[in-house]
Amino acid sequence: MSFWSDPIRVANEWLNGLLTDLLPQAWATLIGNVIGVVVVSSFGLILVIFLIWLERKVAARFQDRIGPNRAGPYGLLQTIADIVKLLTKEDSIPEKADKVTFNLAPIVSMIAVLLIWAVIPFAPGWIGTDLNVGVLYIAAVGSFGILSILMAGWASNNKYALLGAFRAVAQLISYEVPMLLTLLVPVLLARSMGMMHIVHDQSLWFIVLAPVAGVIFLVSSIAEVGRTPFDLIEAESEIVAGYHTEYTGMKFGLFFAAEFLHAFTVGVLFAILYLGGWRGPGAEQYPILGMVYLIAKSSIGYFIVMWVRSTLPRIRIDQMLDLNWKVLTPISLALLILTAILDKMFAETALRAPVLLGANVLVVVLSWAIIRVLSRRSRRERKVFKKRPEARAV
Repeated sequence: MSFWSDPIRVANEWLNGLLTDLLPQAWATLIGNVIGVVVVSSFGLILVIFLIWLERKVAARFQDRIGPNRAGPYGLLQTIADIVKLLTKEDSIPEKADKVTFNLAPIVSMIAVLLIWAVIPFAPGWIGTDLNVGVLYIAAVGSFGILSILMAGWASNNKYALLGAFRAVAQLISYEVPMLLTLLVPVLLARSMGMMHIVHDQSLWFIVLAPVAGVIFLVSSIAEVGRTPFDLIEAESEIVAGYHTEYTGMKFGLFFAAEFLHAFTVGVLFAILYLGGWRGPGAEQYPILGMVYLIAKSSIGYFIVMWVRSTLPRIRIDQMLDLNWKVLTPISLALLILTAILDKMFAETALRAPVLLGANVLVVVLSWAIIRVLSRRSRRERKVFKKRPEARAV
């Protein structure tokens, strides 16, 4: 095996051999695992620096601006300058805040995102921990982010921060329902919760078999991140600045960085669950190609997230919750049931793909028809109400 065909595996075998020669087996395994955690975490943290610059540039193009262009070539050092500024800003803590919880909240927020990367299959054999319940693990550690928001609002001893945290938690928990339902669709299609197994099973991408589930997963994940148009959880015009009102300096920076990394992680998960992950020509022979494919596919999902943020306006809280409970959740539940039944019936036949795709089209058509009927009924009721004398008097 040459270094260039599989550099990660070659480096891992060399490091394990070196540690085994120098230390007892238990210590060698422990240190090797710690080094692996540090490498994956450092990759995520360094990636944030580039993502912030990239999103500023993309948003600038959407809004007919130039974006960062002063600090370094093409403005590449602008994010570094912002990090230095945040590190040197005064660290203030409210007098009556719960200091331990207050300081832990931004750390937990970042850890919640980094923990997801432990089960991300970057390429054949390139995975931190190949759990057979990887999807369940992602759903579990994703809840830590909700906990960090509640910790931040509660520990700040600020009523506005607490109200912002409660509303944020209400939003995040609500949108977890359709997100988890659509997470189960690839599990049903692959008949496994293992992330590597889901990638291996996508000889035909799952976005072809369940396109509506993929779209709902992406929309609900954007709401989970708190990006526009679902950014009411930290909207300055709503409740000061939300749950992180009292945070300054690098503590605020950690919330900021966690959001950007989480947005890219959404793109990575979308690529793994619905776009075949690292699969592509030559990926089995040259794993480095697999990582290139994964990054390219992840960029598609991340670009959609940036596109939505730069295009759509913020929606009201009632519209946001109506979209979740009256549209996304019923559709995702119907898709889950249909996928389970039809995939079992046509599992070993050539009709599997067209039948599942047709079921998705049918669900969309029926949902659109129901929404139109309900919307017309609602408009008629509003017109009748406005014509009433008592309504005009009010």
